Amino acid sequence: MSKRKRRYLTATMPDGYVKTIGPTADSFTHYWRIVAELENGKTEVFWGHARSLAEARKKKAPAAEAARMRGWKSFAFEIAELVETPAPGNEA
Repeated sequence: MSKRKRRYLTATMPDGYVKTIGPTADSFTHYWRIVAELENGKTEVFWGHARSLAEARKKKAPAAEAARMRGWKSFAFEIAELVETPAPGNEA
C-alpha cells in the first residue's frame, strides 16, 4: 500500500480572495463559498471543497434554500478550481 502524497491546494476567487487548504491527501478539485448578506447588513461566509466541479455545483440549490430559511437579503455562490501549490514557507 503506497502512502498518498500530502499537498497544499489553493483557490483564487473572482474578487481576489485566496484560500489555501492543506496539507491534504484528498483529491479535492474545487473550492466553493457562499457570501450571505444578512438582514442586519452584516455578512456571513460559508465554504467548502469538493472532489469535482459537479459536486461543487450541487451546493447551490441548498444555498438558495438556506437563504429562504435564514432570511438572507441576498447571497453570492462562487466556485474556483483548486491548484496544487508549494507548502507555505517553501516557495522557491
